[in-house]
Amino acid sequence: MSAPTLEVHIAPEQLTAALRADAARGLTSSPKSLPPKWFYDARGSELFERIMRLPEYYPTRTERALLEAYAGEIAGIASPQILVELGSGSSEKTALLLREMGARGTLERYVPQDVSESALRDAARRIAAEFPQIGVHGVVGDFTESLHHLPAGGRRMIALLGGTLGNLVPDERREFLAGIAGVLEPGDYLLLGVALVTDPAVLVPAYDDAAGVTAQFNLNVLSVLNKQLGADFDLERFRHVALWDPVNEWIEMRLEATTEMAVQVTDLGLEVSFEHGEQLRTEISAKFREDGIRAELAAAGFADAQTWTDADDRFALVCARRA
Repeated sequence: MSAPTLEVHIAPEQLTAALRADAARGLTSSPKSLPPKWFYDARGSELFERIMRLPEYYPTRTERALLEAYAGEIAGIASPQILVELGSGSSEKTALLLREMGARGTLERYVPQDVSESALRDAARRIAAEFPQIGVHGVVGDFTESLHHLPAGGRRMIALLGGTLGNLVPDERREFLAGIAGVLEPGDYLLLGVALVTDPAVLVPAYDDAAGVTAQFNLNVLSVLNKQLGADFDLERFRHVALWDPVNEWIEMRLEATTEMAVQVTDLGLEVSFEHGEQLRTEISAKFREDGIRAELAAAGFADAQTWTDADDRFALVCARRA
């Protein structure tokens, strides 16, 4: 087994600078907002692992079941030499793809990409041990800004699983999908995991569970600002809100101020005022329709999109060829 290699394209000081910029912009905008990528410090990642095991949170187990059922078919369609995974995290579900692609003898390299260097090192070591015949080459960076760092050469598939595409608003999705098409060669493939529009009675509890784990996860972003930027957010003075937007067909997670207050963000020299009931948006999670995601992929330069869905049509795997 060859040891996994790692390229680092984002240093801790760059992450801090990005957080400062996002916080300064988002906390002074109207309405206030923060990007969801700042959920994932060590505590946030631990809470999200718990969320994925909750009975209400169906996306993870549904996507995994689809991969268990169709990874072989997907591997047969794409037959990649290189599998690139954006936002790879623990790479646990990806092992299902690696097993099928490795069994066909065509896959030479797995390229996990993630913003967390420590998480990526752990996942790369585990994958390298489990699949010694496949080279593992990790890339540390923000997946929306790291596409040009991805290794080229050989037939490739880029995978973005877990419904992560839904965290981007439509203009961001268009730019991102076009960027992926721009780094792939004709005949390469893109594999997406996307949550589908379904009953809000199922959707909303997935983001507002009875045990309150998602509420802790959402509130934790304020802890990140406290620790990283010297802010003094009082988490007990905010409450978690999750709601379905039927016009945009996405879930919004927000934090609502339960009282009027002023928050100091020392490192930014910023005082942020909140009115009672004012909300800070922390995430959107768009849900898709099959014809809609096909149209977005076609507009970006992909063709022959094939989809696999669960029996309840709540989640889909979409595999499309770069035209």
